[in-house]
Amino acid sequence: MFSWVKQEQGGRNKEGEMYQTVTEGLQSLYTKKLLPLEETYLFHDFHSPALEPADFQSKPMVLLVGQYSTGKTTFIRYLLEQDFPGMRIGPEPTTDGFIAVMYGESEGVVPGNALVVDPKKPFRKLNAFGNSFLNRFICSQMPNQVLQSISIIDTPGILSGEKQRISRGYDFAEVLRWFGERVDRIILLFDAHKLDISDEFSEAIKALKGQDDKIRVVLNKADQVDTQQLMRVYGALMWSLGKVINTPEVVRVYLGSFWAKPLQNTENRRLFEAESQDLFRDIQSLPRNAALRKLNDLIKRARLAKVHAYIISYLKKEMPSLFGREKKKEELIMRLPEIYTILQREHHISPGDFPNVAKMQDMLQHYDFSKFPSLKIKLIESVDKMLATKIAVLMSMIREEESKQPPAMVSGGAFEGSQDGPFGQGYGEGISAGADAEDWIVSRDKHRYDEIFYTLMPINGKITGVNAKKEMMNSRLPNTVLGKIWKLADCDRDGMLDDEEFALAQHLIKVKLEGYELPTELPDHLVPPSHRKNPTHHT
Repeated sequence: MFSWVKQEQGGRNKEGEMYQTVTEGLQSLYTKKLLPLEETYLFHDFHSPALEPADFQSKPMVLLVGQYSTGKTTFIRYLLEQDFPGMRIGPEPTTDGFIAVMYGESEGVVPGNALVVDPKKPFRKLNAFGNSFLNRFICSQMPNQVLQSISIIDTPGILSGEKQRISRGYDFAEVLRWFGERVDRIILLFDAHKLDISDEFSEAIKALKGQDDKIRVVLNKADQVDTQQLMRVYGALMWSLGKVINTPEVVRVYLGSFWAKPLQNTENRRLFEAESQDLFRDIQSLPRNAALRKLNDLIKRARLAKVHAYIISYLKKEMPSLFGREKKKEELIMRLPEIYTILQREHHISPGDFPNVAKMQDMLQHYDFSKFPSLKIKLIESVDKMLATKIAVLMSMIREEESKQPPAMVSGGAFEGSQDGPFGQGYGEGISAGADAEDWIVSRDKHRYDEIFYTLMPINGKITGVNAKKEMMNSRLPNTVLGKIWKLADCDRDGMLDDEEFALAQHLIKVKLEGYELPTELPDHLVPPSHRKNPTHHT
């Protein structure tokens, strides 16, 4: 049982609070420490609506964003391995709204207007985007094992051209920003034949600014080009992304063909399988990191709320008490970049914590600065104390919670088929080769290895480390790798190799040179027959 008791000076429990879970602790901290600061300085009008209990309790969410016909809906179908209510797939722009694909005991569709009044769903604040948006927003519910761990948000295919953008009837970029702040993973989908980033797609990616750690990129339909074209496509994609995602780090791009159809070009099959496994592992880890992500987002929000309070209170302080208010307001809006610099120096704030200047200037036009609240130090101190001490306690609670009851990884659907059995990644390859064979796989090439072995002058059927080293160095593998191979091959730990151990060492060198990883311990099927505890038993 986890408990976190607030202590007043003197050791008394001030509010008698005891948090059973990290989620409860986060919710309580937000409501009691951060929300008063947000409400006082109109944070919700300028930046982001208030968080609700459902925001803290919801399952991890994955947001899919991409131009039309890049395979977003098909990707969801691929993960779930079944159709979901409201699904439409085609080469034209078919998904014309947002679809939240979530777990439900029975299949069905909940329309947007009903969805935003459901306190159990984390979508209530989407109400602010109006009917034009809500008419194009549905929740697709179904009993699917994958959805027991995560929820997936499908978005409309992004179009190019001014006409389509105007006809949406709601602020698409702002809706994406809202989702971006609340989801755990953002997947940008590209088609190997559609690498151009349209104006609306560029705006959409910019709306996700500040969420760079959540973004992953998928280059879909990569089997439709050959290896040489794929290299060019990948280079072109990285170049295009570099102009839109302004981060010093290279964004992670997964290559593959994410649908259950035969590959058109099979020459990169192994690459696609390895990439899809990497992507699956990334998605599967979301439930485990969900509490940490919510904590991280709360810290980001608290820092922005503090900066916002400093900006608003500074503008109030500079306003004249009686005359010339309008003129002073215009002057302050013009001087906003300079005010940012002053506040950075005065309060030791990083420039990266400040909101976008142009957007802030635009929004400030609609407010009367004289009605802004002045700086309330107690509210700021309360948030500072939360960041300095309470968050650290929650961090340790997360670790404790995970050790006692680790969250289940995402399972079911496409996550199930690739785990075990002969079609699991790496099955029958590299170190696993020969695992289900009757004979010792090394014996197939042992006659060649024996020829080398007997040239190394064995004494009593064994060669010394010095002689073995000379031969093993011919592989040009680093000493650290060869040292590991020696440890694995020297089964009886006598510092020498017999003919079987030497053959095993050569086999492990071959495995490594083919690009596979070495195991930390030698698998049973690779143990030389004469070194097995029960020579008749082979598993």
